Amino acid sequence: MALKGGAGKNMKRGIIVLLSLSVLVAVGYFTASKWAIRHETIAFHDASRDNRLVAVNIAVRRDKAMQADAGLIKLPVAVLNHGNTVKHTEYSFLANAFAARGYLAISPQHDLPTDPPMVTKVGELYVGRLPQIQRGVANIHFAIGEMKKIQPNADYEKVTMVGHSMGGDISMYFARTYPDEVKKVVTLDNLRVPFLTDGKFKILSFRSKDTQFKPDPGVVPDDEQCEQAGITVVNTGFRHNDMRDTGPDEAKASIQGMLDKFLAEADRSALKPVPTKVPDILTTSPGPVPLPGPAPLASSPASKNRPVTN
Repeated sequence: MALKGGAGKNMKRGIIVLLSLSVLVAVGYFTASKWAIRHETIAFHDASRDNRLVAVNIAVRRDKAMQADAGLIKLPVAVLNHGNTVKHTEYSFLANAFAARGYLAISPQHDLPTDPPMVTKVGELYVGRLPQIQRGVANIHFAIGEMKKIQPNADYEKVTMVGHSMGGDISMYFARTYPDEVKKVVTLDNLRVPFLTDGKFKILSFRSKDTQFKPDPGVVPDDEQCEQAGITVVNTGFRHNDMRDTGPDEAKASIQGMLDKFLAEADRSALKPVPTKVPDILTTSPGPVPLPGPAPLASSPASKNRPVTN
């Protein structure tokens, strides 16, 4: 039945107001999501290495950054390390996950177009990749030193090391070489550098189901060693190259969900000894659990199909 006269006009006016409010709410939501986390890239130059460029992408929650600037809090720090041939900006889904939990996420660029090509040799330590891994460690130390000048109110003494593929090997090598500077380690399908099994800090590792990319013998501990050392290994159904921004949303959401559970548990027990048994919450298979926060940065079509070489 159609409405007549003033009643119809009032109903139409009410609908228009309701629609306007809905639009404002939607705009406000997406604006808040977009601006909740700040991404910035800073170019540093290392004078001790012929003025080498070390570009660093920073991700941090704006409210947490303001509190740190005011000296009210000290930001925990996560260092994200990219895979071989992949840019440091191609892991924003990980940077956002850490930033959403209040971390200062630092992502250094480890290789440059002017660097000599990597020569892999079977039988050599880490298949001949040690020089590139050590260069990554030098970049991390340099980047942390420069970040101390920009954001002094952050905990650089013990950082969380994160990395995919070659970046995971850099993270694990850094932890093996400087264990007193590491709080946690998160790797995504690192293939060369063996895990630490001394239980000094928690380790989370996502493993791919990929016929092309397989870890070297002895890299991933067996189940008994993992249980004793507090190492959580998540065997996913994803491919090696799915674990970056250009991967499918299902993979990224699943990794974010499991990572968030791991960080929540690790942060709660930060002052406790490493448990001898892996918490049940971390032994389940990963599911598509999206992490609230801004969507990952878009990547170009060209980079979407570019493989990571290992």
